[in-house]
Amino acid sequence: MKKTSLIDPNRFRGRGTSSNDVGRFEVFDRDLYDDGWDGLDNLPPFKTEVRHEESTSIITQNKSPDIPFDRSLNPYRGCEHGCPYCYARPSHSYWGMSPGLDFETKLTARVNAAELLEEELSKPSYLSKSISPIALGGNTDPYQPIEREYKLTRQILEVLLEAKHPLTIVTKSVLVLRDLDLLAELARQNLVLVALSITSLDKVLTRQMEPRASAPHLRLKALDELHKAGVPTMTMMAPMIPSLNDHEMEGIMEAVLTRGCTEANYVLLRLPHEIKELFREWLLREVPDRAARVISLVQSMRGGQDYKAEFGTRMRGEGPYADLLSHRYKLALKRLGFNKEPISLRTDLFVPPVPKGGQMRLF
Repeated sequence: MKKTSLIDPNRFRGRGTSSNDVGRFEVFDRDLYDDGWDGLDNLPPFKTEVRHEESTSIITQNKSPDIPFDRSLNPYRGCEHGCPYCYARPSHSYWGMSPGLDFETKLTARVNAAELLEEELSKPSYLSKSISPIALGGNTDPYQPIEREYKLTRQILEVLLEAKHPLTIVTKSVLVLRDLDLLAELARQNLVLVALSITSLDKVLTRQMEPRASAPHLRLKALDELHKAGVPTMTMMAPMIPSLNDHEMEGIMEAVLTRGCTEANYVLLRLPHEIKELFREWLLREVPDRAARVISLVQSMRGGQDYKAEFGTRMRGEGPYADLLSHRYKLALKRLGFNKEPISLRTDLFVPPVPKGGQMRLF
């Protein structure tokens, strides 16, 4: 791990990555240097820091043909769950921070998210568009640990419920159950779909891959609770990593089927930009005996590269191993009865909200 090897392991205990190299846009690099006084031994563990931001816009428009939504909302930047494979890590580079430890320790809470959402939904320009679900968690988890304190996701749900606006949620956290009252009411009006991301049923592997996310048995329990409350759910097996967790695909699908899930999907491991090095570091630290095998298989599905970003193949990969994974998935869908009737949310109930202090509409 070259220059970052001087970081004391106790400093990143409980984190997903072990380095903090600068992002790809930085002009200058940074390096740990022991000046002979053993000062590096006195540095404290990396602690979570949260910066408050008053954003100017909140809904992001998406044009990728590979994702099933055209608009998304992220109340937080960075994610404390610490998954080393997270495709959102490179976005931290845009803010002058490292996609490594900075991504999971230096977070941003967009504290005016709910107010901004209310304003944007009330604009005539929004009403002139066709209404489609807003995706919460398109970049970072809306129910990551700091949501317990900030409650930004809950505030957003309250705005969307009042406006009767459809939404989808993707999360790895059982904190989603805190908002079961709002989710149940949204579900009663057919306005919400909750996707629980489950990458493994192995507690040890899950703790290694997703150190601050909920344990897999608790995610299964959350699916059960959501189903009992009438909230439609699906499972995202993302990412599937060859020679690490891809053998669990069918087992995960069987487990969630008994918890009321009717839909399931998977995404192949993606290693764009800085993630390719961060993930290699993680492999060598956590599963050194399989590191070379995993990278070899990943490259076999990416045309000999770590990653290819072309639409149509970036989520599934290409080649014999990718085809085998896709074939297994389709057989499991058929055998277990998943995705027979895709969940369709209502878009005809939307009522533009009236911002606090704003004037009510005449028509």
